Amino acid sequence: MNPLDSWTEEQRSAYLYRACALAESGTREGELFRRLAGEAEAQAAIWRAQLTARGHPAPGPYAPDTRTRLVAHLVRRLGPRRLRRVLSAMKVRGMALYAGARVDEGHGPTRPQSGIEHRHRSLGGGGNLRAAVFGISDGLVSNAALILGFAGATSDARVVLVAGVAGLCAGAFSMASGEYVSVRSQRELYEHQIALERSELREYPEAEAQELALIYAAKGVPQPEATRIAQKIVADPEQALDTLAREELGLNPAELGSPWGAAASSFLAFAAGAMVPLSPFLMLDFDRALVTSIAASAVTLFGIGATLSLFTGRNALYAGVRMLLLGTLAAGLTHAIGRLFGVAA
Repeated sequence: MNPLDSWTEEQRSAYLYRACALAESGTREGELFRRLAGEAEAQAAIWRAQLTARGHPAPGPYAPDTRTRLVAHLVRRLGPRRLRRVLSAMKVRGMALYAGARVDEGHGPTRPQSGIEHRHRSLGGGGNLRAAVFGISDGLVSNAALILGFAGATSDARVVLVAGVAGLCAGAFSMASGEYVSVRSQRELYEHQIALERSELREYPEAEAQELALIYAAKGVPQPEATRIAQKIVADPEQALDTLAREELGLNPAELGSPWGAAASSFLAFAAGAMVPLSPFLMLDFDRALVTSIAASAVTLFGIGATLSLFTGRNALYAGVRMLLLGTLAAGLTHAIGRLFGVAA
């Protein structure tokens, strides 16, 4: 990034910091944002000096663009907490304050975990398991509703089968493409921000250490200790990059995955769920297939609800019955609509 772009980036950050400070006026977060605005302006002055040293004209007063003004307006109306992902993408640091992180001297930030959270992680990737269960649930409910809707409209098993296959393909590809875009966008954000942090660590490591110390102090660490920890972290460039991503930008590198892997997982999970109500129509005549599809879908819905209780802490029986009732409601409504507008006797 050239000095003019870096100057603009720091001025934009300072502008948004002041909007955050105004929204959090009277709190420790507000004081942090006020001081970070000063740090950003000091770093902008460094880039300004580099511009003039290279013979370029000094930039005029900073004028925020439309996007920056809009985000600042939303921050003042809604608060930084609700817009922390947007602010992180615009290089506004300190968003980790809203994630309840604490400081560990040896390894930078750590996050407190409840007993439930620890159990989820011990499941061998609880987040992935939960995403898979939700994907299966989406596929099952949406395709069961579609199939029963067509079954209400016609008794032709081939029509119902084609509808089910179309629903499976459309839903699975839609889920996969959405997941790919989501993970790819998250990775691009992380890669862009890390590139900026790497450049800034190289240009002015002392200023980066000061910003990190401000964030730790805002979390309750005594200022001398916060300064010592920040300087120790910044002394190791790789550790510093990881810590800055977490603490200044609120990004967690461990949560990033492969876009293609996420897309494939989403596709397979949705397809697996969608196959439950569809598969009987591949093997049985219409009447038996319909009964079998309903029964298989009901049993699977109950099982999904019971499995999701692992992540919610609710009673497994309650969660299973609730999922079954919701799925039954969706499928029942589409079946009734199919009978209303269809040709079945």
